[in-house]
Amino acid sequence: MASEIQARRERVIEGMAVWGSYYRENFDVFVEEYLQLDFLKWFQTMLLVMMNRSRVFLWIAARGMGKSYLIAIFAVARCILYPGTKVVITSGTRGQSINVLEKIQTELMPVSVNLRNEIDANKTKFSGQDAKVMFKNGSFIKVVTASDNARSNRANILIVDEFRMVKKDTIDTVLKKFLTSRRMPPYRELTAAQRKAEYAKEPNKSCFLSSAYFKDHWAFKKMLDTFKLMLDDSKTDFVCGFPYQLSIQEGLLFPEDVESDMLESDFNEIKWSTEMEALWFGDEDGSFFDFNSISKARRIQYAMLPDKLASLLGNSSKIRIQPKQNGEKRILSADVALMSSTKHNNDATAIFINQMLPSRAGRYTNNIVYGDSFEGLHTGDQALIIRRLYDEYQCDYIVLDCTGLGLGIFDALVRDIVDPDTGEIYPALSCYNDPEMAARCTTKGAEKVIWSIKATPKLNSDCAVLLREGFRSSKIRLLVTEYDADMLLSDIKGYGSLSPIEKVRMQMPYVHTTLLINELVKLQHEETNGRVRVFERSGMRKDRYSSLSYNYYVALQIENKLGKQKGNDFGSNMFLFKPPKIK
Repeated sequence: MASEIQARRERVIEGMAVWGSYYRENFDVFVEEYLQLDFLKWFQTMLLVMMNRSRVFLWIAARGMGKSYLIAIFAVARCILYPGTKVVITSGTRGQSINVLEKIQTELMPVSVNLRNEIDANKTKFSGQDAKVMFKNGSFIKVVTASDNARSNRANILIVDEFRMVKKDTIDTVLKKFLTSRRMPPYRELTAAQRKAEYAKEPNKSCFLSSAYFKDHWAFKKMLDTFKLMLDDSKTDFVCGFPYQLSIQEGLLFPEDVESDMLESDFNEIKWSTEMEALWFGDEDGSFFDFNSISKARRIQYAMLPDKLASLLGNSSKIRIQPKQNGEKRILSADVALMSSTKHNNDATAIFINQMLPSRAGRYTNNIVYGDSFEGLHTGDQALIIRRLYDEYQCDYIVLDCTGLGLGIFDALVRDIVDPDTGEIYPALSCYNDPEMAARCTTKGAEKVIWSIKATPKLNSDCAVLLREGFRSSKIRLLVTEYDADMLLSDIKGYGSLSPIEKVRMQMPYVHTTLLINELVKLQHEETNGRVRVFERSGMRKDRYSSLSYNYYVALQIENKLGKQKGNDFGSNMFLFKPPKIK
């Protein structure tokens, strides 16, 4: 009887070994037959197979493709097929990582009896600081925060979700060190040398998943490096990128939802391109402005927000309009377009505020601390907005394109303006740099602060070249990305309780900065007779570019003038005292 039981036990173990080997080689079949998850799309099945086969797996995916769901399936399948497997999941935020465990709890376990039997329910926690899924065979899936405090963890499979949001230094010095030891099954019947050979067959794995981002980010270089290794037949690295069109084709996303998103007034072309089309944003062939130099200028963490917005966060010193420093100048620039329609979809008014801060050497750094854009407003409304911002930001100058539609704004600014909401009267302003334009102001004693810009081919060429050089020489600083801004603003008390609309309003200066960069890198240009002409593509805008280029051009004129004044003052006082007698 005992021998019969032993023989039966050996047959069962041999059968398990055969099926285990089969399922390891056919990972997708295991998911479908054993876990009973037979509703995956074809591309999801393909990705699961490549996750299992690849040493480094990198997936650039559009939103809504089920990255977290697929990670959950891969993790539980590996833990079952390879006893003693240690899976660590991390991401830019802990909540994003825990979301994977929630997928296991709420979507996989209810439909898979075998999965429920494999998991040790008494030791499993799906939330909190010690979130983990423990398996009866010794495997586990653990959530770890991507920080220096996680150094003591070890893993056979490292999964980094939204890896672009994790610092490269953290990945290199902390997360990759998790993979220092390989899975060690007992292999009791093998010699030490045979065990070592078996261990070598099963390398540790890394999975990196994210949407696309900016080309100057380290994640883009990581993708290119993985792509080069994928072309090497001796390596098993894999990279792919899937856009939202695939989700529509497979029924995971609906065309009417996409159309609705794209028709929203705050539609962000760059964000859509990176998050939905899986396209990295950066330089284009033949660009006059290079993306790298502009992107490096994104160093200002907090925008100066108008009083109404700053009051939502208790007028925090980080975001409110700051008092002016000694020697500081502020310039408001506006490139004006009057109409907004389906026929003329490139019309808008773009406004930027430049905080010129002097250095000890007397040179100025141009900090673009605020940006906004308006469409479809009448002349008087646009003039009132400009006038309000001029006073609110304590500006010294207004730069205005006075050719065409801008002339109407100029004529409104050179007269007293009554604010219909408050009843406040804004005094008339006059022109600073053009006597003929100044003559249009009939108010005596009006402050001369408006720089009238009348574009000529030479002026436009100078503005383009000077702006490009300003970025290359790091004299211009821009706001950080809206993604970084959301994290920075979250640290300010009260931001979390704001409504989604209020949060978007807080982030709009950062969004306009991103849209500015999009205009710059997509501008086309031609050079004739030593001059540069930049122009937008059909259907695109360049009003933000024009506003900033005129702003910076005037800033340089002011800087040169102030420099000459200081030089004259210094020269007149050089010999205030008699020189000493020298023997």
